[in-house]
Amino acid sequence: MNTKILDGNTLKRILTGGARGIRAQIEVINDLNVFPVPDGDTGTNMTRTYESGLASIREADALSVSDVAAKFARGSLLGARGNSGVILSQFFAGMSAALASHETVTVKELADAYAAGVTRAYAAVVNPVEGTMLTVFRESTAYATDHLGEDGTVEDFLSLHIDEAKRSLARTKEILPALIEADVVDSGGAGYLCIAMGMYSSLTGEEGEISYDFEAAQAPASHVDYDVFTTDSPMTYGYCTECLVRLMRAKGDPDSFSVQVMTDALTDAGCDSIVLLRDGDILKVHAHTMTPSDILTLCQRWGEFLNVKIENMNVQHNESFGEDKPRRTAPKKPYGVVTVATGEGLISLFEELGADFVICGGQTGNPSSEEFVRAFEDVGAEHIFVLPNNSNILLTARQAASLFDGERVTVIPTKTVPEGYAALAVFNAAAEDPASVEADMMDAIRNVVSGEITVAIRDAHVGGIAVSEGQYIGILGHDLVTAASDATAAVLDLLSKVEDLDDKELLTLFVGSDVEEDARVAVQEAIEDAYPTLDVTSHFGGQEVYHYLIAVE
Repeated sequence: MNTKILDGNTLKRILTGGARGIRAQIEVINDLNVFPVPDGDTGTNMTRTYESGLASIREADALSVSDVAAKFARGSLLGARGNSGVILSQFFAGMSAALASHETVTVKELADAYAAGVTRAYAAVVNPVEGTMLTVFRESTAYATDHLGEDGTVEDFLSLHIDEAKRSLARTKEILPALIEADVVDSGGAGYLCIAMGMYSSLTGEEGEISYDFEAAQAPASHVDYDVFTTDSPMTYGYCTECLVRLMRAKGDPDSFSVQVMTDALTDAGCDSIVLLRDGDILKVHAHTMTPSDILTLCQRWGEFLNVKIENMNVQHNESFGEDKPRRTAPKKPYGVVTVATGEGLISLFEELGADFVICGGQTGNPSSEEFVRAFEDVGAEHIFVLPNNSNILLTARQAASLFDGERVTVIPTKTVPEGYAALAVFNAAAEDPASVEADMMDAIRNVVSGEITVAIRDAHVGGIAVSEGQYIGILGHDLVTAASDATAAVLDLLSKVEDLDDKELLTLFVGSDVEEDARVAVQEAIEDAYPTLDVTSHFGGQEVYHYLIAVE
């Protein structure tokens, strides 16, 4: 093929191929993790983000290039998970903006759109770091643009783009010391390369030309246990009801349709967890209700359905990436807190400390932007504070705050669970102004030291420390600082690396799901013996992956 003019249907086919490229590489991309711990989830986050965009265009036919790009970008923005997913979604958002109002595009216009995507992706990161997927974006786009001949085609552009992306990806571990030491390339860049290869193969029709050195891996399908809802079960949580509605001129003027009017109508009907997103004459509706027929009736006042999904929330979804658990609402109040945690103990603790909504997530299960937006809606406060508690969720939380059209949202940049715990512990719901609440939380996270203890899943050499598979490793802040044969030794060695420990007063242990009580007691007693001036407490966190999370204040 020699595609010189790209139309909407061809762009849709190209984007569909990108999903095939990254799906085949999920686990390998996940394994491209500097630290030898089982929490690499870049492949999962990028795939879920990309597939959210793809779902927005899957049923669309005969659209313009601008329509396809806009719908794909919007879907990926709402479905973005983790830093890699947010950056990827911003890349496509930049492309979409550049393609606005284009029925078709030339290869030169496509190259310009890629450049706009690169600019948008860099702007989304507060401190852009080279040697990451950003570098792969930039270098591959610049190379393909510079080397595209006057008679170049879309196939030529994508082929040049992939060639340089491979070289750029190989160079990432020559730029970042952590990648050099771990002997891995950047996982986000690897994910993007897989997407680009899949896009090119779909354009050329050579579906079998993508060759990998490993077997394709698919994300596990969700499993629903319908037996948990029996003939005698009470209907406790109601139904999660979602639909896409096309606003119809026969029922009113779509241009004057008010999202707020519909929101008020759903609220008056007793619905909660209401999220309404409008894209032109398409309305996405999400709400929780005991009577889904009420929602459907209301929607038909203004339009007709494109699709409908109704799920019984009493039925638990055993899905590896989280579940659509029943959400709650709170009365309007000055301040609300949305935070993120995994493990029943941590979730309960955060709720006891005053969190209005705890999104289930963390390592290996990063929540999407839309999950944050739904939580913001549920809290219903005049001012919402967000504690992401994970460096890989921070960008998602910020993106969700920018998408939310309701109350003012402030994201407190907590990058660890201990930081979130410290921030929530000083949350003052009676403060006179939001600025003082934010200042107190920022002071708290600056004064806490975070530690993590887990088990290495492979041999590695990180930060000058040789790690053997099966050893307990300690991560202080974001640095691997110790490897030991048992957990107690790892904890004590990690604490010995804490600066000014003699000036600290409190140490809190959050105990993981795999830790036996006698092991927990042994670790706590060892800390108390070694540091008698510290006030040591422990809580059952129930988190996976990390045996102990440590907060020192």
